[in-house]
Amino acid sequence: MPAPYLGGCQCGELRYKIACEPVTLYVCHCTDCQKQSSSAFGMSLTIPTSSLKIVSGTMKEWTRPAQSGASVFCKFCPTCGSRILHGKDSRPDFINIKAGTLDDTSWLAPVAQVWTKRAQRWVCLDADLLSYEAQPPDPAPMWARWETEHTTRLTRR
Repeated sequence: MPAPYLGGCQCGELRYKIACEPVTLYVCHCTDCQKQSSSAFGMSLTIPTSSLKIVSGTMKEWTRPAQSGASVFCKFCPTCGSRILHGKDSRPDFINIKAGTLDDTSWLAPVAQVWTKRAQRWVCLDADLLSYEAQPPDPAPMWARWETEHTTRLTRR
């Protein structure tokens, strides 16, 4: 499915549009993502910050320390509390959309899994994905793999 991509919160008050292709998609097993998603992991779709347009609603923001030591800003719907995105002040050109907030998630296929040392013991880690025990030191391999696999999927359609 090519851009643009549409999404929003659970209650529908907050809507957004992503104007370009994502940079990567990964599964995160850190305990922060487990808590935030109320599940065993979270999924993050990295996009250029400039490609996100809020169509309706206003997000609320709070900042927290990440397990990696970085400071992370988190934005969510003030009405229903759905997390929409997070990012780092140290990397202002990119943000991570919570992939489950997209209207159509059928095309999503993560290329990596991070913080696997924090994965729940019953989670089956996918041996075909790039895998990192903690925060990857360099996102370039994830970005390159996404570029190859996502572009291939787009051309098949």
